[in-house]
Amino acid sequence: MKISGKFILKVAGTLTVISLVVAALLGFVNSITKDKIAEIDAENTRIAMSAVAPEGSEFGDKMEVTDEMVAAASQHGGKLTELYPVTNGGVESGYVMKVSASGSQGTIVMMVGVDANKAITGISVVSHAETSGIGTKVVDNEPNSAGVPVLDQFVGLSGAGTLNVGSTITAISGATVSTKGITMGANAALAVADLLG
Repeated sequence: MKISGKFILKVAGTLTVISLVVAALLGFVNSITKDKIAEIDAENTRIAMSAVAPEGSEFGDKMEVTDEMVAAASQHGGKLTELYPVTNGGVESGYVMKVSASGSQGTIVMMVGVDANKAITGISVVSHAETSGIGTKVVDNEPNSAGVPVLDQFVGLSGAGTLNVGSTITAISGATVSTKGITMGANAALAVADLLG
């Protein structure tokens, strides 16, 4: 069976029109939903920030993330993407940072609170791809073998590079890589705090 050039041009023209209509519809849907998505993201960030800072804390506007900060976080296996100042009772009391690090199945994105004394005030996982029933025990803050919720054991610790699974941090059995990912993020946040003075 021979296909004519006119037939091919007609099909190509039809596919082009369909593609343009679909692109226009996607653009229209994006224009309607982008503000709502940004609003939801901002609210989720505020919730995560509140979870890692002392009660009554207030958060300032997002600060500039410098190359020096990014490099400091990177030296400890983490990636700094956002930084916010924290005040409590009108007094500067630390920072909240959004950092990410490699887990067992992908990137773990977390908020880490650090007080004015450069000690961790809390860690809250924002997103992850950890294995259900194993790595999720870490990101869901379930107790480790010592009976301490795995994320809670970071509270009060300080010193970039001093947090290590097996010595200062107890992993959840079977989820050592996930625990190491959180530990890298914590060390990265502490390294950034050291730069902030």
